[in-house]
Amino acid sequence: MSKLKLINGSILEQEVDAIVNAANKYLLAGGGVCGAIFEKAGYVELSNACKNIETPLNDGDAVITPAFNISNSKYIIHAVGPNFSETPDAFDKLYYAYYNSLKVLKDNNLHSVSFPLISSGIYGGNLNNPILESTKQFMKAYNTFIKENPNYDIDVMLCAYSLQEYIESKKQFE
Repeated sequence: MSKLKLINGSILEQEVDAIVNAANKYLLAGGGVCGAIFEKAGYVELSNACKNIETPLNDGDAVITPAFNISNSKYIIHAVGPNFSETPDAFDKLYYAYYNSLKVLKDNNLHSVSFPLISSGIYGGNLNNPILESTKQFMKAYNTFIKENPNYDIDVMLCAYSLQEYIESKKQFE
């Protein structure tokens, strides 16, 4: 049976098959969770793996690389969330960033994953509540995936890094 949990913490601290990187379309090291992932995985190793993937990716795409020096995870799924400053109505792209990550998880026969809140920081643009919107699209993607794959069990964690993110995200879980 699949399980879903919201936690107040970092994706980098969870024991899972894969962590999800809130990636940019060129799979370059960035700030926030992306920068933290590159630092922990090993900048050179992860950058070299990302160079082997044809970019630019589209908003909503997801690809996988090894996790290299991240000891609590085997893989990194790089999900490209939309930048709402550039595309203010890209809710479907945010949905697909989550949904396609779950598809990549299944395609690689993996069963546990931790997600950050994609497109909820600087990529949240001028959204009124980017944390709530990200959580909403995550829930829609998770529910669709579970409905379409009832016999494929997954253990999914949505990691709200700050207490404020956790409080906002919890509203979608109630």
